Amino acid sequence: MDISITPAALTGTVEAVESKSDAHRLLICAALSDKPTEITIKNISRDIAATMDCLTAMGCKIKTLRNTVTVNPLWQTLTHTPLLDCGESGSTLRFLLPVAAVLYDKFNITGSGRLPERPLSAIIEAMQANGCTFSGEMLPLQVEGKLSSGRYELPGNVSSQFVSGLLFALPLLQGTSEIVLTSPLESSGYVDMTLSTLTKFGLSIICEKDSFIIPGGQKYSSPGSVLVEGDWSNSAFWLATGAINGQIACTGLDADSLQCDRRMLNILKQMGSDATFENGTAFAGRKELHAISLDVGEIPDLVPVLAGVAAVAKGISLLRNAGRVRLKESDRLHAIAQSLNAIGADVQELEDSLVIRGKEQLAGGTVHGCNDHRIVMALAAVAGACKEPIIIQGAEAVEKSYPDFFRDYNKLGGLANVI
Repeated sequence: MDISITPAALTGTVEAVESKSDAHRLLICAALSDKPTEITIKNISRDIAATMDCLTAMGCKIKTLRNTVTVNPLWQTLTHTPLLDCGESGSTLRFLLPVAAVLYDKFNITGSGRLPERPLSAIIEAMQANGCTFSGEMLPLQVEGKLSSGRYELPGNVSSQFVSGLLFALPLLQGTSEIVLTSPLESSGYVDMTLSTLTKFGLSIICEKDSFIIPGGQKYSSPGSVLVEGDWSNSAFWLATGAINGQIACTGLDADSLQCDRRMLNILKQMGSDATFENGTAFAGRKELHAISLDVGEIPDLVPVLAGVAAVAKGISLLRNAGRVRLKESDRLHAIAQSLNAIGADVQELEDSLVIRGKEQLAGGTVHGCNDHRIVMALAAVAGACKEPIIIQGAEAVEKSYPDFFRDYNKLGGLANVI
């Protein structure tokens, strides 16, 4: 699907979609619980559907009715070897790989898009040291042998999701386990989200400086009903759009959320935007924007949209410590640099950074979305600062996290049309 966006100022109010980071965690904990859990969620993206499909393949019964997903837990495992298709969802893969290895003697796991290219060696080595064997190092994989309790060593700078996956799985084992970080943990806020969700379901994890102690023999206890948080990650695109050329309020957000991407509001303030928060609503309005120098190691998902904002901010911006975003749905450093330059920006791509020389206005033109939802939405956010329309090829990538993005875009006064 190709989308043509005519430059326009966007104004109004939009409700935040649910956080897929939160939804993944709630679904998995619900599937491992002692009784059914009712999860309030209105928007089921492709990534969330992938987790639901994998849990169903593992024997979980999930019912969807209106704005509610009811998860009937995995009270008994299947007798056959399950196939877990993670689609393009890295969270689904990394969270469920250790969980399935606790529940099954043998299972198959696969994925699509760039997911089979994304590295798994760190988690595979840790699991091999504790009872599992793998048919290879990358998807598709057959995994045999159940996990055992013990010591799990992981580098902290590869993916926090590896840590989260083990935190879901290891409490189910009988013995005490330890996750030891061999380097500082990046994106630690996402592990904090996992720990918070585990606490909601009655589990106890001991956090030390460079390790996690996981007592064995624990049981997940369902809270009965839970509400998925509003998503700061996708709301960042609306806040950026407002800051670039508009006045946008985004409702349904929690200022105290553990989501790392809540930092977007403060970053926009630093850049000069009229950005505020009150009573669950974040607001950003157009003012002259200024360059910023920022370490994005803790907020990798914000790199594309921050690059878009910096492209129209006065001065030279630096987004550093961004090397890990090369391993996302696209090589995001290359993809956003190439895409913004194609519409008239001045972005220099370095090994793990972007140097962005801001311009008052961009040209517009045709660009590909790189099969990456965050690239597509970042380009849509910056469209209001272009002289001519932007045509985004492959705009259907937004379905990965925000299927109704362009519907909401047009409700705010945008001029986005399928061509």
